Amino acid sequence: MKSLTLDRRLLPFAPLLYVAWADGELEPGEVRLLREQLLEAGLAAEVAAPWLDPDDPPGSEDLLALLSWIRDHAEALDARERRSLAELGFALAAGAGHETDAAARGAVERLAVALELHQGESMEAVLARERPLAELPEIEPRFQVAALAELLDGDAREMRLRVRALLASGLFEPAIGLSTNEYRARVLEWCRALAEEGLGALAMPTAFGGRDDPAAFVAAFETLAMFDVSLLVKFGVQFGLWGGSVQQLGTEKHHQRWLEDIGTLDLPGCFAMTETGHGSNVDDIETVGVYDPDAGEFEIHTPSARARKDYIGNAARDGRMATVFAQLETLGERHGVHAFVVPIRGDDGEPLPGVAIEDCGEKLGLNGIDNGRLVFDRVRIPRDHLLDRFASVDADGTYRSSIASPAKRFFTMLGTLVGGRIAIGGAAVTAAEVALAIAVRYGARRRQFGPPGAPERVLLDYPVHRRRLLPRLATTYAFGFALHDLQRRYVDESVDRRRVEASAAGLKALATWHATDVIQECREACGGQGYLAENRFAALKADTDVFTTFEGDNTVLLQLVAKDLLTGFRREFGDMGAWGLARFLVDRARAAVVERNPVAIRRTDEEHLRDPAFQRDLFDARRDDLLFSLARRVKARVDRGMNGFDALVACQEHALAAARAHILAEVFEAMHSGEGDAPGSSVAEALERLRSLFALSTLERERAWYLEHGYLDARKTKAIRDQVDDLCEELRPDAVPLVDAFEIPETCLAPIAL
Repeated sequence: MKSLTLDRRLLPFAPLLYVAWADGELEPGEVRLLREQLLEAGLAAEVAAPWLDPDDPPGSEDLLALLSWIRDHAEALDARERRSLAELGFALAAGAGHETDAAARGAVERLAVALELHQGESMEAVLARERPLAELPEIEPRFQVAALAELLDGDAREMRLRVRALLASGLFEPAIGLSTNEYRARVLEWCRALAEEGLGALAMPTAFGGRDDPAAFVAAFETLAMFDVSLLVKFGVQFGLWGGSVQQLGTEKHHQRWLEDIGTLDLPGCFAMTETGHGSNVDDIETVGVYDPDAGEFEIHTPSARARKDYIGNAARDGRMATVFAQLETLGERHGVHAFVVPIRGDDGEPLPGVAIEDCGEKLGLNGIDNGRLVFDRVRIPRDHLLDRFASVDADGTYRSSIASPAKRFFTMLGTLVGGRIAIGGAAVTAAEVALAIAVRYGARRRQFGPPGAPERVLLDYPVHRRRLLPRLATTYAFGFALHDLQRRYVDESVDRRRVEASAAGLKALATWHATDVIQECREACGGQGYLAENRFAALKADTDVFTTFEGDNTVLLQLVAKDLLTGFRREFGDMGAWGLARFLVDRARAAVVERNPVAIRRTDEEHLRDPAFQRDLFDARRDDLLFSLARRVKARVDRGMNGFDALVACQEHALAAARAHILAEVFEAMHSGEGDAPGSSVAEALERLRSLFALSTLERERAWYLEHGYLDARKTKAIRDQVDDLCEELRPDAVPLVDAFEIPETCLAPIAL
């Protein structure tokens, strides 16, 4: 230790010197400042020199020895003598028999101020011994977790519990490190195990080994997303798309011939709609199915490279038949897209004559799925392989359909398959739940940083960490309630199918985008641990990424929602005439005056901001404003002679915003309704906080629009931001119980979450 033992006049400066050098190299200005103050204290230049040479700074041994000396001698001091670095230095000097004179005292105090040392933190850094490790407290839920879990599972709880039990049974172990071929074989084994349990046939008629329970099928599918997403997709392709297309688009003869074998996985198959040149635009696919009356057969043909069936699940390895969507042509006339059952492999597993099969190869994710490409070279199939629920072809080639309009027939046919979008949306929410369960549990245990001498703080005790996870948790709850409400409407035949289809498209889009965001944020919130394959985020990210384009590209789906909204708007107001529309505008303007009353705009109290009526008004106001202005802009373009397609394209960004606002309003209503079904006040209180956090964090994200349109002022948007912070803090004790309510089996979580 340089010269400290040789000249006790340095003792009052010892704590300051240690802190100054321990923080890093001293700047020239700091060296000059130290030299000036030491000289003013009456210390000779040679006494101070060893501590003031940047080219030869005190070594680590010097600093550690100095720190050890300070700590050893500080233990005997009274707490009042350790209130600041200056007081500590004076007391240490006195204890060593050296009284600090007025000049030295002044120099020490000036240095402490000039070096801008935070006294409390600096004292802790000097005096703190080894950081203590505090025990993690036991988490005591403030609500009944089992009661909330039962509410979340809804009507299909029995099926969800059954699937969770299967996933925890030991039959399903994570597939890490397998080759692509091994992985595909493992996924097929898993899928067969589910079929043996009867899960594949849940939605099929009882006459063919099923339960005639589409709600149970969707629940099973959704729950499988807790495990391996390749299994989820294989299950969906085989039983939902291949089986569903035969069931929903075919008739009794098709059911008798194929459904039972599909449900048991004795007949693996594909759903061949997407083409290389056409994805979302199914109406313009190019594959043709031409009827030959002389042979009584259809000829399925791929006329160009753009028309090959692309990205078809089960095609590259396992599928033996496929539902192929093609342009039906008979007697020289086209009748639009129809579905045909086409054999693609023989019992030996080899492609049948005229069928070319190509493996799509490695993908970003889902490499347990054997995606392939199909090309048909004038493949002949019997006439009765046309799935003819909505249209048929007689032996002589006469085309018949109970639906006169080709457009209506096409959308009716696709509408029967809307369950796929509902299922994908639900699976996306489940994947988000898994990511949140891992990240929240990890955040409740992982310690990071803290004041010197104090235990490291748990991640969830940091406001910014809560901000990363808890609003996303609240939104995941909201989407879960919305999708379960949609599932109930889907199986209710009395509900308007057009509205169900629009909700399915919009919720699938927003829920899958939400899952992508949640999984990424949770991965980052788990740091390097989140990057390990065993902790599941790698698979969750890679395997769910395709959900944003699976079952329809999200951006295209939101445009479908916008078109549906405009159709509904036109039906409601199109026949009102000028006087009716004028009256509507007046009523709307009056409502706007009430909504934008300055008193309401400027209220910032908690009771007001957490009021569901206030939150609903803002969701509805944005939806209504965007829809009305979209209708006005589209109509103005049509009135100037633009066709309807181009008019909507010209307003595309506006249309997407209107669709998103509409779906978010639906999500809010579902969340609020679910809150009303809460079993008990403690669960209701937790859901009330979650609903407010979802609503206010969403409003905060859209605050620019509300400011522009006069619904909120700056004071209120700041108050909303503060409420989001407050709600995150209030929900902190509930964070782990809220993810426990998802009841994800431990086998489906990650080591860092256990």
